[in-house]
Amino acid sequence: MLAKEIQLEVDRGTMLPLMEEFYTIQGEGAYTGTAAYFVRIGGCDVGCHWCDVKESWNADLHPPTKIKDIVANVKKYAQTVVVTGGEPLMWDMNPMTQLFKENEIRVHIETSGAYPVSGTWDWFCLSPKKTKMPVEEAYAFADELKIIVYNKHDFSFAEEQAARVGQNTVLFLQPEWSKRDEMIPLIVDYVMQNPKWKISLQTHKYLNIP
Repeated sequence: MLAKEIQLEVDRGTMLPLMEEFYTIQGEGAYTGTAAYFVRIGGCDVGCHWCDVKESWNADLHPPTKIKDIVANVKKYAQTVVVTGGEPLMWDMNPMTQLFKENEIRVHIETSGAYPVSGTWDWFCLSPKKTKMPVEEAYAFADELKIIVYNKHDFSFAEEQAARVGQNTVLFLQPEWSKRDEMIPLIVDYVMQNPKWKISLQTHKYLNIP
């Protein structure tokens, strides 16, 4: 395909910059411990200094891939897919999620919510970042709110964000990996005092799996 044709496909969401895809056990949040196929889409300008996939930021480094090929790969392994990034909502997610639905695959997303919501989702994990806040509409979609706790100020940020999501949204506090030994005791105390929150851990890192 010519570069112009590829760009048109990417703009339409029928091709996406695929960084990586793999079948694994979910390590964080509400579906911790369950099997899922992860599709990591390249491109992100949210700029978290502690991001552990900074290689995802530049979409140009990741090959535009036909969504029909992505869906076919998922179908070989799993009934649930987690679309993550990078920031997947930088791209039009409607064509890919529609194709997943046609193939009876349950579709989850992990997003900062910094871009308008596209796509049809069975589970919407919103993880807001101070560097680029969610668009207003993202809060209404949130099935799960996951706040990364890097310092004590993040507890206040967590409460501000929790006030903006729906009553039935599941609330998680997750220690930033490099600060986990420092933050976990604070999070434990906070959750015990504020039991509407739950603790999320990056269990995949403890298990040494992707």
